[in-house]
Amino acid sequence: MGNMIQKAVLVLNASYEPISIMKARNAIKLIVKNRAVAEEDYGVEVYPGLLLPSVIRLRSYKHVPIRISILTRSNIYARDRYLCQYCGAKEGSTKVVNGKPVRVVLTLDHILPESRGGKFQWDNLISACKFCNSKKGDRTPEEAKMPLLHQPGSLTIHTSRMLLRLVGLEEDQRWAKYLYA
Repeated sequence: MGNMIQKAVLVLNASYEPISIMKARNAIKLIVKNRAVAEEDYGVEVYPGLLLPSVIRLRSYKHVPIRISILTRSNIYARDRYLCQYCGAKEGSTKVVNGKPVRVVLTLDHILPESRGGKFQWDNLISACKFCNSKKGDRTPEEAKMPLLHQPGSLTIHTSRMLLRLVGLEEDQRWAKYLYA
């Protein structure tokens, strides 16, 4: 049961607009407090008569302000879909390095290294596995002959919604009809 209440739940506004993703534990609290209803569930009973929700809808409309996303490590990883922007390895997967399987751990990499004037800003930061970050060293991707999979940019309201759709479709197919994919 412990792992089950950590599962991801899609949160819809009262208007059925997807607004966020939260842990099932918090979604259950909203349902018990009668602030949300379950639209979809995982088919697992967590309490008598209460199934583990997969999608919840808020009972009253919540105004969600348009905001610019804050530049944080976790937002960079989310923007880059938890993939190394050099080799494409996914956080937590296994990669063979020097003939040995190694668990992929992401780090932040400055495209233009800090030592050469690179700034801590959206278009200069990417997620990179430790191996690729070390291999690139104090060089630009061009100098290291390590092309980027995607050019980085800041998160906008549009890219934030796109990320919600991409994460949602990978997380649970029951979410698809709510994400306008």
